[in-house]
Amino acid sequence: MKKKHLFVFMLSLVCAGLIVSSCQKEQTQGEDPYIIGGVFSITGSNSPLGEPEKNSMNMFVDTVNENGGINGHPLKAVIYDDEGDATKCVNMAKKLIDKDNVLAIVGPSLSGNTFAIMPIAEENEVPLISCAASIKITTPVSKWVFKTPQTDVLAVERIYDYLKTKGITRIAIMTVSNGYGDSGKEQLKAQAPAAGIEIVMEESFGEKDEDMTAQLTKIKGSDAGAIICWGTNPGPAIVAKNIVQLGITIPLIQSHGVASPKYIEYAGEAANGNVLPTGKILVLDQLPASDPQGPVLLEYKTKYEAAFNAPVSGFGGYAWDAMGIIANALKEAGNDRAKLRDSIERTTEYVGVSGIFNITAEDHNGLTKDAFVMVIIENGTWKILP
Repeated sequence: MKKKHLFVFMLSLVCAGLIVSSCQKEQTQGEDPYIIGGVFSITGSNSPLGEPEKNSMNMFVDTVNENGGINGHPLKAVIYDDEGDATKCVNMAKKLIDKDNVLAIVGPSLSGNTFAIMPIAEENEVPLISCAASIKITTPVSKWVFKTPQTDVLAVERIYDYLKTKGITRIAIMTVSNGYGDSGKEQLKAQAPAAGIEIVMEESFGEKDEDMTAQLTKIKGSDAGAIICWGTNPGPAIVAKNIVQLGITIPLIQSHGVASPKYIEYAGEAANGNVLPTGKILVLDQLPASDPQGPVLLEYKTKYEAAFNAPVSGFGGYAWDAMGIIANALKEAGNDRAKLRDSIERTTEYVGVSGIFNITAEDHNGLTKDAFVMVIIENGTWKILP
């Protein structure tokens, strides 16, 4: 009986060994994965940006792998949460390069965090495709740094074009005190003279401020014909609510930094009447059938909402576009960072969620102001302005 038990035990070990060997064989039959890093503000006050970016990057990887990978290689995403903190972002970027040996990095979500890790990407010669808006990320051009969001330069152009149609020439600006707000303020001031706009008052607010009535009371006493607020959630929503509370009736123009359903959730009724530039994803159903972005936007929106049971936003599209550009470049470059960088820089007529990209050695963003539409929020939803 003991011999029988011993035989069964030994047989089970042999079988177990065969199973393990079989699994290992299956795992090594495919090519090594192309590893792409991601660092986003997934938690904290900037989670409306980072969470959809993380979701979109994972969704893109799953989609590619379900269709056989790239050149026979599966994609692998290694994603970290910087919680909106620049120091954590730096540490995570170093970890992605030194420990995870990524071919490229997508992110960060924030302009300030991007500025913090740009030197790391340059020093280590790793392609970085940021999901942040500041024009300073790509101007002047850094060899290894790219970005997918429409720039604040383009956003200001669209806003000033809109103000011209309304005959508004005197404005007040309120900007958040961080990299995104500082870059937006710089563009608002730089483009104002040529647009025939006079900035009669400048105010700012902190990322964590919970009341802006003091600044808005000053603006209420001015002769500004509109207020432009430059920030990301939740601050601009507080501005919108405070404007209603103070009985200010001049138009509130927001930046593309609030172009997500979260803004309407945060601002509630106070969002109605707000105007802002946004990518086309929020108004997909209002686009003409001839719009070349239509099929791409529909695919992304359908996949995202089915996968995460949450409304889509343009922020996730930044990561989706970055992965799409990288995936196309990998087909040509393979497992080589330098070749990958060069291939990214040759991206031409890539139709993405955020616009149509034509990246060159002189332009590491590759979008024009046509990537934006101007919208107004009415009854808690977005409507394209003519």
